[in-house]
Amino acid sequence: MSYAEIMGVVNVTPDSFSDGGEWFDRDAAVTHGLQLAAEGAAILDVGGESTRPGALPVPDDEELRRTEPVVRALARAAGGGGRVTVSIDTTKLAVAEAALDAGARYVNDVTAFRAAPDLAGLVADRNARCCLMHMLGDPRTMQADPRYTDVVDDVKAFLLERAEFAVREGVKEELIDLDPGIGFGKTLQHNLELLARTDEIVALGFRVVIGVSRKSFIDKLSPAPDPHDRVPGTIAANVLAYERGARVFRVHDVAEARQALAVASATLHRDGA
Repeated sequence: MSYAEIMGVVNVTPDSFSDGGEWFDRDAAVTHGLQLAAEGAAILDVGGESTRPGALPVPDDEELRRTEPVVRALARAAGGGGRVTVSIDTTKLAVAEAALDAGARYVNDVTAFRAAPDLAGLVADRNARCCLMHMLGDPRTMQADPRYTDVVDDVKAFLLERAEFAVREGVKEELIDLDPGIGFGKTLQHNLELLARTDEIVALGFRVVIGVSRKSFIDKLSPAPDPHDRVPGTIAANVLAYERGARVFRVHDVAEARQALAVASATLHRDGA
């Protein structure tokens, strides 16, 4: 499938909303990451700090302890020959630097370089790819009555400003991805509006990342209290966003997402259409 990239989630946290510490052990996380790569993940996104609503910060040294060995092992086992890109999901300069030293080639920052502005320079110096995401507030406060004038226009303006900042710091435009931050300081209606108007974010000229996997807005539309039961809703949202131009999809369930997007790609791009 040449028209979409799957970013597989490798949580090395005890408190993720989606998998509740299933892969908190280092060896389990590495095995899981390799399985996601075998299922078709082009990017493995390793995270050591939960960003679920209400999550508390993790100290730098603890996040380093959780992520660096997993990044190193995955970069060695799955990243050889450039087959799979290992990503570090962090807002911290020290954690990102250690991960890049260990073989990561992608930095996924949910604060879009606001928490650590110097992270942009590090990404530029290492010629790494990055994802800049929109979030209202921080994980502790983001779901406290989020309001926008127009959610899509507001998110677009934020993402463009952050992309311009990254470029000023030396990051190449072609290495910048933008994520509207579904579920990060948004109501159900905000999330649906962003998905419906994904093409407006794509029009900014950067690759767009969509991260809807197992999120609670799916449960609000079709009751599924267990996040593992939200795969069909995840697939539906991803295919709709793909049709509107998104090209990177951050998911927990790689095989299912890959199959759905392969069908969507073949349908939309048949005979070069």
